[in-house]
Amino acid sequence: MRSNSFASALAYAVAFCAWAMCHSAAAQQQAAPAATEAAPKSAEAAPKPAPTMPVCAACHERQTQSIVFTAHGAMNDAQGSMCQACHGDASEHLKDPSKKPENPFSKIVPATAAKQSSVCLTCHVGNRHLAFWESGMHAKQDVSCANCHVMHGTEHNPPIAPFTTSFRPNEADLCGTCHQPIRAAIMKPSHHPIIENKMKCSDCHNPHGALTPVMLKQESVNAQCTSCHADKRGPFVFPHPPVDENCLSCHTPHGSVHYKLTNEHVPNLCQDCHDWSKHPGSFYGADKGWLTPQGAPNSSVSTRLIARSCLNCHNAIHGSNAPGARGKFLTR
Repeated sequence: MRSNSFASALAYAVAFCAWAMCHSAAAQQQAAPAATEAAPKSAEAAPKPAPTMPVCAACHERQTQSIVFTAHGAMNDAQGSMCQACHGDASEHLKDPSKKPENPFSKIVPATAAKQSSVCLTCHVGNRHLAFWESGMHAKQDVSCANCHVMHGTEHNPPIAPFTTSFRPNEADLCGTCHQPIRAAIMKPSHHPIIENKMKCSDCHNPHGALTPVMLKQESVNAQCTSCHADKRGPFVFPHPPVDENCLSCHTPHGSVHYKLTNEHVPNLCQDCHDWSKHPGSFYGADKGWLTPQGAPNSSVSTRLIARSCLNCHNAIHGSNAPGARGKFLTR
């Protein structure tokens, strides 16, 4: 009897759970169409805001469309306030199109470079990269912002050029339009990866002005070089004095026909300074050079520098921490 009553109770419980689940599923199916029907009604009830186009777009559509997705276009309004901020008051121009606003960027009668840059600086003066604009060589040479930056620019299509490994426009192409000797230097066999677009001119120079002579980002040439080449920074127990003085004593930064951007090929580069001590640094003169002091051919010619390199022995050329004579003479 107890087993029969337990079985019947279990059957009633299972039946109740099945009924509850069917009831909840039916309720959800009835509520779903109501929700889907209410959603379109609420969406249709809220009017969509119409896009606001500046009044300038009626005639200058191409120029307006070119800045729509930029920071300048995002701050524009129906009155074209951003357009007038750069191109001058257009209130009379809107009444009579023949009355042109005082546009400092006019191609017919452009304003001075200082006047054009002052228009940009009214908004961008707080940029920390422009802190020394007036002290930079670009401002002193009457180069304006518009000479490099084009607000209504063209499309940036992928450049098709040798050595290019990036879809970004190559900054060196723009800088090279004025700095042509530098442009020629970076095309030499030994160069920083500038034409490959792995480095930019602005990685070392601040085109918007700096207190350094060539507008370097760092306070000195050595500090600029060691910002990337940290292993050459030191300090070393036995430093190489020309290295501490200036990296440009041996290297040219933009490009060279000699390996590792050196000014000359080794051993000629080393012989510019080391032409008298220890083993001869010059083939001409001294007791083991090509010629004797009397000018006659020397029969005991030193071949230690012929078809060899100073770096074969003095490999720690930037400085050494080795003990004793090895470190003193920058050898292995």
